[in-house]
This record gives sequence, structure tokens and C-alpha cells, in this order.
Amino acid sequence: MNKDPVADLFSLLDWKRRIAELYAQIMAAPDHREAWVLWQQTRARLFRKHPQSPVPEADRHDYRGPHVFDYDPAWCLVGSVEAAEGARLELPSSDGGVMVFRRFGFVHLLYAGSQLTLEIYWLEGYGGGLFVPFADATSGQETYGAGRYLLDTVKGADLGEQDGQLMMDFNFAYQPSCSYDSRWTCPLTPPANRLPLPIRAGERMAAA
Repeated sequence: MNKDPVADLFSLLDWKRRIAELYAQIMAAPDHREAWVLWQQTRARLFRKHPQSPVPEADRHDYRGPHVFDYDPAWCLVGSVEAAEGARLELPSSDGGVMVFRRFGFVHLLYAGSQLTLEIYWLEGYGGGLFVPFADATSGQETYGAGRYLLDTVKGADLGEQDGQLMMDFNFAYQPSCSYDSRWTCPLTPPANRLPLPIRAGERMAAA
């Protein structure tokens, strides 16, 4: 039986509201670890019960994810943003097509004495939105091969700012919907945002 398209759109709107509310609570929380527990528990509930869950409907009842690494405070970072000359980019998507973004800057991070840099993108569409995907040495083994998302403000995934710097807590990194079901179309991580070290924080694949 075909889904009611109006009901489907309203359930999508409800999903976006719930995610936006969740991240508002995360930004307001004084303790990052407690905020991460809330993030983990809320997403687990939504993935099992919400009609817009990326998990295929037949698998939701017994689903026990999303699976995550243990919280690691060393990966709770803030980044300084450097402006870049605007460049229109067509990022590859999981369906073989492309999605149009504009690279507008770089975010510089310091982890264990090492400098890390990621490109930051703006969705070229009505209203726009900040988007920061990344891949690392765990991609394709412990985490989704095409990378994870750290920020995606179109979807409500926004960790805010701290003292004028961008919050980049990798404990909140999550896998795109297409990692669960190919019916979802997601932009993939470009080569510029593939980091050489393993980031064992945030969402991971289920343990073997």
C-alpha cells in the first residue's frame, strides 16, 4: 500500500523538529558527556519508533543501535574558522549523482598536538545550511566507508559556537542515512575531508 504523501511530509517535519530540539538541549547542557548520553538515547528511540527512521521498517523492532564508540573527551574540540574563496562544488552522492555545495572556509582543530583541517560547506539551496562531513582511518572498517557527518544544520545537527569558535565534538559524529538503507540519498565525504588518523568517537558500525 502506498504511503500517504501528506502524512509522510508531516512525519519528516516532526523528525526535523525532534532533531532540532535535541541539539538545542545539547548546546544548552553544561556537561558534554551527559549531553552525549541524551543524544545517544534519543536517537536510539527515534531509530526504533519514528516513521522517518533511516532503519528499514522491517528491522526497527529488533534494532539495538545506533552503535557508538565510548565517549572520549579528547575528541571534544573547538575550531577556528578561516575564510576561503568561495568555490562551487558538486559533491558525489550515494545514488551516483551529485549535490551542489559551496566551500566557504576551513576549520582548524588541534588534537593531541596535531593540526587537523576540514573544509566547511554551505548547501546551495533555499535557506542554505552548514555541512561538515569527514572520513578517517576507521572508515570502511569500524565506521561507514563513505564517511560520517559532524555538522549538518539543514537537518538540525548543530553544536553551536564557543567563544567565537565552532564546536566540533566528534563524539556526536553520525553516519548518514544511506549507511542504513539505499533508499536514502546522501552526499559523500570528498577527498579534502579525509583525515589520516583513526577517530574512535561518535557513531560506528555494529561490532562483528
